[in-house]
Amino acid sequence: MSKWWRGLRTVVQVRTLNEPPCSHSYHTIQAIPRECSGSRISRRDRDQGRIPAVVFSQNLLDKDPYNRSLARKQLLTTERKQIKAVLKSVELPFFYSTTFPLQIRAGSGSSILLESGRVLPIKIHRDEETGKILNLVFVWADDGTELKVDVPIVFKGLEHCPGLKKGGSLNKIRASLRYLCPAEHIPQKIEVDVRKLDIGDTVLMQDVEVHPFLKLLSKNETMPICKIVATNFENAQCKSV
Repeated sequence: MSKWWRGLRTVVQVRTLNEPPCSHSYHTIQAIPRECSGSRISRRDRDQGRIPAVVFSQNLLDKDPYNRSLARKQLLTTERKQIKAVLKSVELPFFYSTTFPLQIRAGSGSSILLESGRVLPIKIHRDEETGKILNLVFVWADDGTELKVDVPIVFKGLEHCPGLKKGGSLNKIRASLRYLCPAEHIPQKIEVDVRKLDIGDTVLMQDVEVHPFLKLLSKNETMPICKIVATNFENAQCKSV
C-alpha cells in the first residue's frame, strides 16, 4: 500500500504571509481601441503587424447571468512584435499566471492615454496550421479583484530524490492547480520539492501550502499531484530491503 508523504512543510516551497506579493517586472503591453470586430477587420489588423485582443472582467464568464458584468469590456489591438517578445520572456504556461500592465492609447504611437490597469492573459487563439497568433483574451486584474487562475506546478529536487535514485519514476498527475486568487497575490508557479520522496510517496493537493488569501478550487483536496512509482518489481521491494 502506498505511503502518503507527511511533513510537506519542508517539501513544498511557498511564500510566507510576511513576504510581499509576487511581483514581476515586464514591459507594459501597449494597445489601441478597435471599434469593430469581424474577420475582415481582424485580417487587416494582422496584416499591419497587430493582434486583435479583448479585455473584460472575468465575471463575464460566470455561468450565472446575474453575476456577469460588461463593465470595462474593451476591443483592442496589440503590437505583434511586443507580444512575441513578452512570450519569449514569459513562456507558456507561466504566461497565464502572470499579470501585466496594460495601457490603452488613442492610437499607435499616441501620447494620449485612454485607460490603464493590470491584466491577466487567459487565452491565445492560434492558427491550427501555422501556429500564428490570431487573437488574445485578457481579464482585468486590478488589486482587490479575485480571479480564477490555473497556477502551473514545477517539480524540483529531482536529482536528490531517493525514490528516483532507486530507479523509480515521477508520475506527474497534475500540471497545475486552480485557485481563486486576489489579483495582487497570484503566484506565477507552485514549486514542489521532491527531494525527500521515496518510492510510493504521494503529494496531495491539500499538502500544498500557499498564501492564505488563495482558495483552492477543488471539491476533493485529497487528489494527488504527483507520486514516485516503481518501474519494476525489484524497485517495489526497495523500501523493504
